[in-house]
Amino acid sequence: MNQDITERTFEFAVRIVKLCQFLEEKSGIPRTLSQQLLRSGTSIGANVEEARAGQSKADFIHKNTIALKEARETHYWLRLLVATAIIPKEKLSNLLQEADELTRILGAIIVSSKK
Repeated sequence: MNQDITERTFEFAVRIVKLCQFLEEKSGIPRTLSQQLLRSGTSIGANVEEARAGQSKADFIHKNTIALKEARETHYWLRLLVATAIIPKEKLSNLLQEADELTRILGAIIVSSKK
């Protein structure tokens, strides 16, 4: 899948929004976790977009580093939803894999940009 990182992070955000819409219908802990997941999961793409318009190489690296941190946080919240049996692993395996891949891609972008 050789898809542009901006499009890929946007599509990931759409999937996160849909998951959070489902979680918001629940009460208590799932709703609280959905708010955390929504913030981090949609922030990845927003920071990648900002990086594209970076004012300098350092700004580009900085924005992508924030996107990387948000991708790691999103992966954490997804793992927590599975570990607490709020959502079965089978339902989140694709999102977990995509969060992991985005983390790797963003890390590679940062490393190559620093060279």
